[in-house]
Amino acid sequence: MATATPTDPTGPSHLLSKDPGTDNRPGRLLAVVIAAQFMALLDVFIVNVAAPTIRDELGASGAGLQLVIAGYTITYAVLLITGARLGDRVGHRRMYLVGLAVFTVASLACGLSQGTGELIAFRLLQGAGSALLIPQVLSLIQRNFTGEARTRALGAYSAVLAIGAAAGQVLGGILVSADLFGTGWRPVFLVNVPVGLALLVVAGRVLPCDGGGGGGAGRRGEAATERARGLDLPGLVLLGAAVSLFTVPLVLGQEKGWPLWSWLSLGAAAVVLALFCGYESRLSRGGGAPLIAPRVLRIPGMGLAVFRIAVVMAVNAGFLFVLTLHIQGGLGYSALRAGLTFAPTAVVFGAVGLTWRRWPAAAQRALIPGGFALTAVSALAVGLVLRDGGEGGPWLYAAFVGIGVGLALGFSPTLTRALSTVRPEDAADASGLLSTVAQLGQLTGVAAFGALFLNRLESQGAPGAYSSADALLVCSYALAGAAALGAVSGLVRMRR
Repeated sequence: MATATPTDPTGPSHLLSKDPGTDNRPGRLLAVVIAAQFMALLDVFIVNVAAPTIRDELGASGAGLQLVIAGYTITYAVLLITGARLGDRVGHRRMYLVGLAVFTVASLACGLSQGTGELIAFRLLQGAGSALLIPQVLSLIQRNFTGEARTRALGAYSAVLAIGAAAGQVLGGILVSADLFGTGWRPVFLVNVPVGLALLVVAGRVLPCDGGGGGGAGRRGEAATERARGLDLPGLVLLGAAVSLFTVPLVLGQEKGWPLWSWLSLGAAAVVLALFCGYESRLSRGGGAPLIAPRVLRIPGMGLAVFRIAVVMAVNAGFLFVLTLHIQGGLGYSALRAGLTFAPTAVVFGAVGLTWRRWPAAAQRALIPGGFALTAVSALAVGLVLRDGGEGGPWLYAAFVGIGVGLALGFSPTLTRALSTVRPEDAADASGLLSTVAQLGQLTGVAAFGALFLNRLESQGAPGAYSSADALLVCSYALAGAAALGAVSGLVRMRR
């Protein structure tokens, strides 16, 4: 997720750490960290297109398929803030290399998996690698670029975020459709291995050594303060337990017929979440370093921002997941055609996210509620144009564009405005909070809307285009309802 980071207008662009064994050219450093960001982001979306093929070749159940998609996000969301803390404590270069190595090894293991259980386990490990790797990207940019060079570097970072979703869908379709050497879905994971190994070799030469330095006394003092911050392991355990207790019944409940344990687990998730909030508050009052600082949640507008970002990401992830199942399972599209079908939504999302600031000032206040309203209408339109089991025609692509524009207007202004009100000393915690919320939103979207789609499809009896279209229409109503809640939150904000 892109974060709004203030640029430093003083000083020339330079690397803050010089070392005789390190290639100190900033352009190469930026290329290395951005390439890793792109690879990890790609893996969030590339698997969507491969999901039906994975289901067919491994015999995965609906719940197993959801865990293959969501498993990566579970560990990524839970460990993201801890990964940032580890970078502060032991060094961003070191944690970048460790995270990249874990991600690469896990990608190889995913590609070689022989069963659904193995694939889920290695997807969890892959997400953990991303949680160690991704927080270091922005930290390395912030610490090694100043002035105009930092602005350009952050622009490149945002551009990668903008195109990652589209590239993931298209590349996933190409790799699955190519069926290289009869390997089916496996190249969507194995493609990371040569890229990861190359980045490990180059990063060892390019990334500045930890603790070095041209930052002066101020930078050394800041680094010392960062290293002093604890990891908050009890908070990590409580957050992980709450996420697991919430996610598992959503994913498995439909397949098991919603037994008593699934409802008890959802109730326990609320209890553990309350315990987590209470523990974090006590830790903060005692002068500790909580995983999520309560004062960040009290920043004006932060609560609304958390809600909106969660809604945007849940709608986005749920929409991609259920539509993939419909157009590949119900309509029989190839993986490549499915990937290309999603491209307009992702491309428009990126373009609007990069340009909304240039829109007329008179329209700025209405961007967030207008974006959510457009998303609601477009999500409903997708279900309606596909309800007869057909392909939808040009109206379908118009609805896709509407969803891309709407989600971008709900997400980008919310993120930028929330971070613009944050004090410098709270910037890292606020960015970590919003990034974690975004991942949990994706996780909730896949689990909740995926369960709704699969439950409706199962209730139809015989599978086929009409049954799948009916399940998609039900999900479209739910997606539109969630987006409408985001629109209401936008109106509340405008009245303040």
